[in-house]
Amino acid sequence: MKDKILIIEDEATLRESLKRVFLREGYQVEAVESAEPALELFEEGNYDLILTDIILPGITGIEFLKRVREANPDQIVIIMTAFASLETAVETLRAGAYDYIVKPIIHEEIKQIVKNALRQKTLQKENLLLKKQMGGSYDLSRIIGQTPEIQTINTRLKKIVEARSPVLFIGEIGTGKKLIARAIHFNSYRGDKPFLPVNCKTFSGDQIEKELFGQMRSPFVTSFETKKGVLEEANGGTIYLENLEGLSLETQLKLLRVIEEQEIRPEGSSQGMKVDLLVIASVGRDPEDLIREGKLRQDLYNWLKVITIKLPPLRDRNEDIEPLAAFFIQRYNGEFSKTITGLTPEALSHLQAYKWPGNIRELRNILERAVLITDARVIGLQELPELRLS
Repeated sequence: MKDKILIIEDEATLRESLKRVFLREGYQVEAVESAEPALELFEEGNYDLILTDIILPGITGIEFLKRVREANPDQIVIIMTAFASLETAVETLRAGAYDYIVKPIIHEEIKQIVKNALRQKTLQKENLLLKKQMGGSYDLSRIIGQTPEIQTINTRLKKIVEARSPVLFIGEIGTGKKLIARAIHFNSYRGDKPFLPVNCKTFSGDQIEKELFGQMRSPFVTSFETKKGVLEEANGGTIYLENLEGLSLETQLKLLRVIEEQEIRPEGSSQGMKVDLLVIASVGRDPEDLIREGKLRQDLYNWLKVITIKLPPLRDRNEDIEPLAAFFIQRYNGEFSKTITGLTPEALSHLQAYKWPGNIRELRNILERAVLITDARVIGLQELPELRLS
């Protein structure tokens, strides 16, 4: 379904120009000249985004914004203004605007701001949908395992979801860190707010700072776009920072300030912005080794280690391979309309003898392929790839 946009602009030429721009972008668009008819449309319809001028005949854009946000605190509103001042910017943002844009309107700039805003709305919807699909929560019973280490983790999770402290995972790739991070989020009081994962190793130094903290457009400069960082987009919810050691020490210091002060400062901004965040992070190796190697700050580690969960590699959880395999077979039976009952004894022994460098993620991928290709009721050695067992 197309996103719906409501435009409020008393200047007819600009109003029609903006309407054409967003129609060409594929949105559903309605445009009116003042706030009064806009309020009526707002009460009758469900708009994904509202774009309004600040100076209007009758009710001002700021007053309109306040009324809309009182009726629907999640409504996204972007303000257009001809007056490029810091005071105007602060007033609009304090009133609840997602962003503001200075006239004369540059089409590429406003299209990008709208795209960013609707991306945030989509993230919120996806989190709510995932929670609903999981029966109102991300079930902790999905943390599968019979080993004492996994049983201890399951017991601790029930207590951790009630805490407000940062959480640090230690574990190799594929050990289920993101799954448990989601479980913590969706079972906490933050469960209806965003959960945003970021892999710190996938961005360069400059890119990761903009991704995390965002970038603020100056009222007087239009050469670059405003970008909300994921720390702001996750406000009220949870940010999961995977491979924390991928951040530079300078960026780790900025992150530490966010955790300590619950405040972010986008690039180009002289003012901080208060946020309410649960920070969950993970590292792939022993944090003390990373500190000695200059890849992890001691002070950041001290903040994060209050709640530490060490996830064992699958090669140390041999007895968990059978229940994990049963779970994945059942899962892919549903996806591929199969009725596979399990593994042959030879196939299970083959999997248990393997060292699993890719851990649970690798096991999942192997069983997905096996369920897809087999026509038998039981998965045998012929459905498994050759695995180096030495």
